[in-house]
Amino acid sequence: MIPAPPYDYDAYSGLAGPAVPPPDEPGPTAMRRLRGRRPVGNVAITVFAFAFEATFVAWLLSSVAVPDRALHPALHAATWFMIVATLLIEVFRLVNVVTLCLATIWARDPQPLTPDPELRVAFLTTIVPGKEPIAMVERTLAAATKVRHPGPYDVWLLDEGDDDEVKAMCERLEVRHFTRKGRAEFNTGSGAFKARTKHGNYNSWVEVHGDDYDVFVSVDPDHVPLPNFCERLLGYFHDPKVAFVVGPQIYGNYDNVVTRWAESQQYLFHSLLQRAGNRFGAAMLVGTNNAVRIQALREIGGIQDSITEDMATSLALHSAGWRSVYTPDVLAVGEGPSSWTDYFSQQYRWSRGTDEVAVTKFWPTARRLGARRTLFYGLLMSYYPLTALAWLLGAINATCYLLLGAKGVQVPQQVWLMLYVDAALFQFLLYLWNRRHNVSPHEEAGSSGLAGMLVSTLSTPVYVSAFVSAVLRRPARFVVTPKGESASPDRVTTFKHGLRWAAFYAVLLIAAPFAGHVDGFMWLWPALNVVICLTPPVLRLAARRRPVPVTPLAKIEEPVETYA
Repeated sequence: MIPAPPYDYDAYSGLAGPAVPPPDEPGPTAMRRLRGRRPVGNVAITVFAFAFEATFVAWLLSSVAVPDRALHPALHAATWFMIVATLLIEVFRLVNVVTLCLATIWARDPQPLTPDPELRVAFLTTIVPGKEPIAMVERTLAAATKVRHPGPYDVWLLDEGDDDEVKAMCERLEVRHFTRKGRAEFNTGSGAFKARTKHGNYNSWVEVHGDDYDVFVSVDPDHVPLPNFCERLLGYFHDPKVAFVVGPQIYGNYDNVVTRWAESQQYLFHSLLQRAGNRFGAAMLVGTNNAVRIQALREIGGIQDSITEDMATSLALHSAGWRSVYTPDVLAVGEGPSSWTDYFSQQYRWSRGTDEVAVTKFWPTARRLGARRTLFYGLLMSYYPLTALAWLLGAINATCYLLLGAKGVQVPQQVWLMLYVDAALFQFLLYLWNRRHNVSPHEEAGSSGLAGMLVSTLSTPVYVSAFVSAVLRRPARFVVTPKGESASPDRVTTFKHGLRWAAFYAVLLIAAPFAGHVDGFMWLWPALNVVICLTPPVLRLAARRRPVPVTPLAKIEEPVETYA
């Protein structure tokens, strides 16, 4: 007998509130402030957070002194670089604070509506045989057949391998099977039908079967939908301009440290930033669980060809004038990365895709987004590239001082520390203030979310590599994140990004005393970065001595009937 789930997913599947009948006239979805919001408190804490960070940046700017021209040309240039780099790093941090402040004020939840019973719906998920366990996909499909929708509803599996065992499973579960294998027109080198990609698989199905449906709902193959999946997503299509509806990503295999930290890291995006997108009808598409209007998708030429097809498709739809809705309702529970290898692979793909969209697609389409959506998307996409740039500028600053002895912005250390701590403290308080609206059923109420902040910091070397690759336009390919028993083992190469940077900073720290350039604060920064880079492998070595058994997702879900 499988034990009952320890988490109340049903309660979290109605966070947006009870559904009401749709109005007589089609139109935009009603949005309301989050429950329990205190407008005065929101404004006060956002103003304080912004004011302290802006004051710190302004103070640094006012403290800049023009370098002495008598300095050696190399030292003079290095000093100027350090001044500019230091100011830029703090401006980047100010952008992050502004993003958090505006999202706190903008956040909205939609008013759920009962769906149109005549809406023709297809439930889609995919499988790459050999990469994803069939048993995992069978669990998802079995749950999909129990999803409630009063109108036309079919469950489809999009099989990249045309596998006999997969087809037999579909026959047992009475779900429909689709494959593009062997069809040259649906296996191209690039574009809408690019081979060995998720977007190519979906676009092929839409091309063949899209006319039979109005909307498709979909989940990643590891995400088990709840029975009210359609009931909570489809009502928003009462607005004829809604292109897609999306819900939060939740990890059910919540018994290992990597997965727990990975979900905690996503708090800010799913609990706040996506809700802020509702203010402008511009939430971002997330492939783990969503509902998409097929007409809208066809208008933009299908799901976009990108390593992060979700963001690229969102941008294309919104720039074409379509709206989107984010619901905080937890409607599907999936599997997160359970090894550092799979986690870093996921983070690399997300950051690389965001950088790629920012570099190649955002600005050409910005004029069609409108001012407010452009601002929102610009802030939404800024985190990965600005984090990478700040790290790179900090590395060059450390080199300029420890090897050349250059000094950038020279300020009293006690004043700098006081202002920096005050600014960071109010930023953290604003973060905690928004934790009340966490959509995760796993994290305890009142938890700080420090684990998510920590793992974001530990991922910075990965973000740097992704940013450099995007700027240099190096080829990138879509990689299926292994799930369940297929999780990738951790090796030395898992930590290659961090180990390279650890070696770089270690060399600087060793060389600095010989160059005669050692200072407490300037020494502390590279030393701290060494700790950041080495923490993941140290944690992995510690975990190897204390192995923790991983509970499959099936053990925290309702039991589903399977066949031998």
